Amino acid sequence: MRQNIVAGNWKMNLSFDEADNLIEELVEKLEENELAPNTRMIVCPPFPYLELCSDASVDSYFAVGAQNVNENDNGAYTGEVSATMLHSMELDYCIVGHSERRAYYGETDALIAKKVDQLQKYDITPIFCCGEVLEEREANRQFEVVKRQITDGLFHLDKEHITNIIIAYEPVWAIGTGKTATPDQAQEMHAFIRGLLAEKYGKEVADEISILYGGSCKPSNAKELFANPDVDGGLIGGASLKSEDFFQIAMSF
Repeated sequence: MRQNIVAGNWKMNLSFDEADNLIEELVEKLEENELAPNTRMIVCPPFPYLELCSDASVDSYFAVGAQNVNENDNGAYTGEVSATMLHSMELDYCIVGHSERRAYYGETDALIAKKVDQLQKYDITPIFCCGEVLEEREANRQFEVVKRQITDGLFHLDKEHITNIIIAYEPVWAIGTGKTATPDQAQEMHAFIRGLLAEKYGKEVADEISILYGGSCKPSNAKELFANPDVDGGLIGGASLKSEDFFQIAMSF
């Protein structure tokens, strides 16, 4: 049975003290309340706060992931972080291919595929992001775009390695805009993605892979979004910076 997952992407936010307070609040809430069975919370802070969050997660209330990784083992890549470093910190997850990395830093599907391979080489589960921008949605090209991203970024993997992937669908037009895909729109794309996986790897494999919704998910709409059969949770942005909001989303299963 695939996991229900809420992953908080803090992006480039919070001071050290703010991050410390947020983690303390989350730990306190998780000590007092149990998540639903088969539900996992992941926190993805900026690189400087990884150790802070990792230390706080020792009792397995939540897992910790990074927001990005370099495609090389090591070397003269100033400012970059490698999968070997993340592995040495015993991190379990890392986001790759986020729409902001694609848009602002020119990350291609081919580069993202290399990052996926690096993470899996060191037993770190990639949270692989895909999704269309507003112009592509309005041109009714969303399925074409997502199919290309998944095909070029993931379909070089064999059955064993594809099951160690989490996919996050980002309707980019619904990130930070206040817009949200309707539950029907989210389910439609998630079902499409699972169908692509089934065509490539078979239904049994496709049914093992968690697919998260990553577009302005909030406590007010999480339960309705997560009720869809192919929506297995969320990659949460702004709402993950408020402990109560993030916790309420995690309790929406």
